[in-house]
Amino acid sequence: MAVRLPRLRRFDVHVALGGLLGGLLLWAVGLATRTATEPYVLLPGRWPLLLPLVVMAGCELLRRSAPRAALLIGTPALVLDLVTQGNLVTILMYTDLMYAAVLYGPPATAHRIPRITGLLTVAGTVVPFAVWREPEALLIGVLTGLVSFGPAATGLIVRNHRDAAEAARLRAEQTALLAEMDRAQAVTAERARMARELHDMVANHLSAIAIHSTAALSLQDPRTSQEALVVIRENSVEGLAEMRRLIGILRDSSGDTEPVAAPTLDGLGALVDNARTNGLDVTLDADLEAARGAVPAPVELAAYRIVQESLTNALKHAGAGRVAVSLARCDGVLTVAVTSPYGDRDGPTAPGSGAGLVGMRERAALLDGTFEAGPEDSPDGRIWAVRATLPVSDTAEGDTA
Repeated sequence: MAVRLPRLRRFDVHVALGGLLGGLLLWAVGLATRTATEPYVLLPGRWPLLLPLVVMAGCELLRRSAPRAALLIGTPALVLDLVTQGNLVTILMYTDLMYAAVLYGPPATAHRIPRITGLLTVAGTVVPFAVWREPEALLIGVLTGLVSFGPAATGLIVRNHRDAAEAARLRAEQTALLAEMDRAQAVTAERARMARELHDMVANHLSAIAIHSTAALSLQDPRTSQEALVVIRENSVEGLAEMRRLIGILRDSSGDTEPVAAPTLDGLGALVDNARTNGLDVTLDADLEAARGAVPAPVELAAYRIVQESLTNALKHAGAGRVAVSLARCDGVLTVAVTSPYGDRDGPTAPGSGAGLVGMRERAALLDGTFEAGPEDSPDGRIWAVRATLPVSDTAEGDTA
């Protein structure tokens, strides 16, 4: 099994070479931290200084790639330096190893080393003073703190600041990601809203145009063709007006123009009359004043669009017979129902994409309402029923356009 060696970093190599050359310079000029006559200098002379210096410089090569190992090897080298005449550069390199072990080491090591060095500093202060009873003995604790606790505490402070900066960067990235997600969701919601509005505003008129133009082409009766052309022209003009109004809303960003009034329940009468003009036999069963009441604008718009799309679908697909539109308000809920004959249509039809049912379901869901559409059995035969329930409480504040 191959042993993976730590990867050396260029800065660490420079620190090691600089420390080694600086220590050799002091050694060459004979500058040491202690004299040979001091009692605890067990290895006097110049040559013993080189071993701890070289070992400490080698440990500097591992200050970031293996900081704990470098500190464990450097500590005996420092002890060895203490029993010689001493080299100032060796001590300085050890303080750097202590700093690097806290800054680059594992989190547990980073918090454990300052506590250990703090206890050693206290012990180095109290024990010598208690034994020798000399004020100068306190300097041992001071030197111990400068060599061990000071670098360790500095490394811990820098590490905490670095971790805080990294956490702030991650939070900023998460905030930017959430903002981008919100923007994408807003764009998607706006595109869906525009698609619903465009479909509801134009599909009804285009469906009537398609059906009546097909009838005009298939019949040879000039009078019938003339009537179909009149209906086609009316729907074309109304469809163009609706399209211009929508384009004006999309293009206007200055806010100088008056906002376009959204359809309300008061417009259902005109909507039903237009459906009759297009050839549908439609009945409207609704007390609009009672149904309207204090209905929020989004609910009025959703109810209007559901009726409009249901009549469009009836015009395109319903069989011969009566189309019934009813609105009722009870217990804070507005119920909208549109029924039409279910079966093959006798006359021309217009193609459908299914987007109308999707749009009606989305409008009801945005108001926390319900929507159902499908064939049903009734006393008069098979029918297609569209039913929606829309809450009309004051909490229905969302825009469903």
